[in-house]
Amino acid sequence: MAEEEKRKGGSVVNAVWPLAEELATSLGLTLWDVLYVKEGARRYLRIVIDKPGGVNIDDCVALHEAIDAPLDELDPIPESYNLQVSSAGIERELKRDFHFAAYLGSPVILKLRSAYNEKKLWNCTLAGYDKGNVTVAFPDGETHTFEKKEYISVKLDDFEGF
Repeated sequence: MAEEEKRKGGSVVNAVWPLAEELATSLGLTLWDVLYVKEGARRYLRIVIDKPGGVNIDDCVALHEAIDAPLDELDPIPESYNLQVSSAGIERELKRDFHFAAYLGSPVILKLRSAYNEKKLWNCTLAGYDKGNVTVAFPDGETHTFEKKEYISVKLDDFEGF
């Protein structure tokens, strides 16, 4: 992963990412994201994984068990926290450069800050990505590029067939 991408999320993410990525890879998994968040009074270290065909509970348990002791040894978080390992999910958010690269040409759900053609939520196709700017193809064939400041999220639209 590019160095500038790892900086998103601070020093905890920077410290945990290489360890989580190495262990995930050794288990046949792809590291999707590492998040360190505070919700209420609790802190959570969330390690999000993926793999072809989807992640199951055994994959989450395997990575949780594999990373627990090395994470204690690394000790990147001074305060108490909960470790969670989970799947990227069916409606995964595309946030990092490699997410967008992996899903070029895929259906996505684009949520805009302000309406474009009278809508803020679009089902469209990811047509391009460059330094935060996302290009989508709308159902009518029109394409448009939005700057990062213009959209709230881009999520994979994986509901076909469900």
